[in-house]
Amino acid sequence: MTIQFSDLGLSQPVMQALDMQGYKEPTPIQAQAIPPVLEGRDLLGIAQTGTGKTAAFMLPSIDNLRKADNQIPFKSCRMLVLAPTRELAGQIAQSAKDYGALAGLKVHSIVGGTSVNKDRNKLHRGCDILVATPGRLLDLIDQKAFNLSGVEILILDEADQMLDLGFIHALRRISELVPSDRQTLFFSATMPKQIKELVGKYCHDPVTVSVTPAATTAERIDQYLFMVQQDEKQSLLELMLSEKHEVPGKFERVLIFTRTKHGADRIVKKLSQVGIPANAIHGNKSQPQRERALSEFKRAKTPILVATDVAARGIDIPGVSHVINYELPNVPEQYVHRIGRTARAGADGVAIAFCAEDERAYLKDINKQTDATFERLPLPDNFRAVVEGVGPTKPAPKQQRQRVNPKPRGASAERGDGAKGGRGRGGSKPGGPRRSGGPKQGGGQRRGGGRGRSQGSSQG
Repeated sequence: MTIQFSDLGLSQPVMQALDMQGYKEPTPIQAQAIPPVLEGRDLLGIAQTGTGKTAAFMLPSIDNLRKADNQIPFKSCRMLVLAPTRELAGQIAQSAKDYGALAGLKVHSIVGGTSVNKDRNKLHRGCDILVATPGRLLDLIDQKAFNLSGVEILILDEADQMLDLGFIHALRRISELVPSDRQTLFFSATMPKQIKELVGKYCHDPVTVSVTPAATTAERIDQYLFMVQQDEKQSLLELMLSEKHEVPGKFERVLIFTRTKHGADRIVKKLSQVGIPANAIHGNKSQPQRERALSEFKRAKTPILVATDVAARGIDIPGVSHVINYELPNVPEQYVHRIGRTARAGADGVAIAFCAEDERAYLKDINKQTDATFERLPLPDNFRAVVEGVGPTKPAPKQQRQRVNPKPRGASAERGDGAKGGRGRGGSKPGGPRRSGGPKQGGGQRRGGGRGRSQGSSQG
């Protein structure tokens, strides 16, 4: 017999909100987690990303807040949800508003990269539900603009990524600031040793709910692998996205993962040079830039988004058809979170990995610690020609069409470092007369050239 939300004991206002969202049947994690949370039990929920963890803790918590019917505390909140990234915090807050639309609860979110003064003002009168990133929350606490004395429910979502991002000390401090008489819920996709230690320290007799083994990949994701040299990855990516090389699935929304911020920006820049629009999202981007990139991605205005792992668990957008691991993660569990951005809400998805020779160890670890099964794809027939200079959208790079300077290599190098025209060449010929000021002028221009190259390198 199929379990319905109506079988789980949720209140009428929450059920009506679910009807408004079109939800009828709970996912496995929701079906197992909601009853004990409604009873007030502490809980540890382990489920891979995309399985509905947010509703699993938000729905029963909203009901518990309604039943308690306590007043909103001054400069505090009744329920605190901690999230590792700004994007995830925003999505959790929106879910709280959707699920609690008829419950009359006041919901706020605070994240880094926004105005501290605005956060201070909106939290002055307190709220029922606060979704926050740890850094911004502690900033407000240190400024005496907020406190945690009124917290009845403490929730950590994606707790393992909290640890990956270095929030362990912040979590310990926050846990000491909330009342000991509280309900604590941990939700995570993986179960590292430190999470077990935190659960043992901060939870009281928790119920453990696990719907999948730790670090497994979604069953509805087809996974493919290209073995390709590191300096050839960009050419392969351009061939794929310009549909000059057929890959499984139709590109609708494509999420590309890199290990570094500069790498993400570099991919976007090179894609734009061949007429493929894309946006980047990473920790160096301002909050408005990140929100704009996500909005354009969600609306398919710019359906290619290049991201670092800051977005691996912060993007909950239906319709992501492909996840491309341009660089394999050096932490195997992170691969699970990356590809979990596709095949959401019952859909199918495609994950494509680029693996260079120096990434074979990462690939081995992914195979060992997850259930990833890759189908290896061959490189396109014309790939070597593309790598050697004939791009997928341009007949040839400009430098190949320019006339080769017939002067000897030494003379060309000297002229390139000197001034335009003939300046700076005085004294370069053996035994020739040296022009007045020639060495000084030429030397200055060589230094200027060096600065130009450095600036170009930093921008790239």
